[in-house]
Amino acid sequence: MNKTIAVIGGGVAGLAAAAALNQLGYRVLLYEKEASTGGNVRNWDRLFPSGRHAVEVANELESSIAGNTEIFTGTMVTSVSQSDGIFHVQAFGPVRNADAVLITTGFELFDARKKEEYGYGIFENVITSADLEKMFTLQGKPVLANGAEPKKVAFIHCVGSRDEKVNNPWCSRVCCVTAVKQAIEVREALPDCEVYNFYMDLRMFGTGYEQLYKQAQVKGVNFIRGRLSEANETRTHQVMIKAEDTLVSKPLQLTVDLVVLMAGMTPVKSTLPILDSLGLIVNEDGFAEVANAHTASTLTMKKGVFVAGACSGPANITESVNEARAAALQIHNYFIGGIDSSPVF
Repeated sequence: MNKTIAVIGGGVAGLAAAAALNQLGYRVLLYEKEASTGGNVRNWDRLFPSGRHAVEVANELESSIAGNTEIFTGTMVTSVSQSDGIFHVQAFGPVRNADAVLITTGFELFDARKKEEYGYGIFENVITSADLEKMFTLQGKPVLANGAEPKKVAFIHCVGSRDEKVNNPWCSRVCCVTAVKQAIEVREALPDCEVYNFYMDLRMFGTGYEQLYKQAQVKGVNFIRGRLSEANETRTHQVMIKAEDTLVSKPLQLTVDLVVLMAGMTPVKSTLPILDSLGLIVNEDGFAEVANAHTASTLTMKKGVFVAGACSGPANITESVNEARAAALQIHNYFIGGIDSSPVF
């Protein structure tokens, strides 16, 4: 096929889409604003539910891309215009043309500093789930600001998700299972460490997730149904947290060495100008709006423009990869049959 597709975003969805489009015979222009491809998965150590190293997934997807993909790293797309059926992709550099556009810009982690009552960026032993992943990658275990091993760790679910106070009412879907995975890893790395998970309710929806939750209980992880109200630092740089155990309707106070905030998914800020330039809108949560959530989740209301992965809402790696491959097929059908906003069966 003598057609070119611009894929905007080089995370797992963008990589999977580029590989699938290559296999279908198309040329791909893959744009990634960071210095390397792989997206958020590059910041993770091991993945749920299998414990596979995240870098293996990124490397596998990268290696599946054929030679007819041109990759532009460190390149942020600022807008896309269209004339005579051709899309003109504007980035820092020359304008390049494409016959179709696939947006795979993914998500950003919620800025936990917006929840000031939790102390992130204020107390030295309050970190995020992403920070903990870096610790596992670099040191193989969680450590305190002074380098010591924690004896008590508390995980706080739904930080920046299901929270009307920060205007993020949606569920980020993967925070619960990530917290359970990380809690198990802490117990395995530090068998004498007490681990507590404070949750609203556990949403273990995926294959193997419920088994992971049961494994955590066997490993000695304590689950407390209740939302954190505030955190304070003690003189010894421990963290005293206050919450309510909603199962028994009693207030609870606990002093721990380390607090891990499970930061949720938010829309990527740089996606909005791209959508605006194409005349597309966002949904009520601020993610890219799709043509039909049930039967056309990779299509948009603009002919020739497609989406995949977490740019249209929270998604895990498996969902993002599957959507990317589905989008590649939709693009192929668009070229051979002129399909633009109807699902393909």
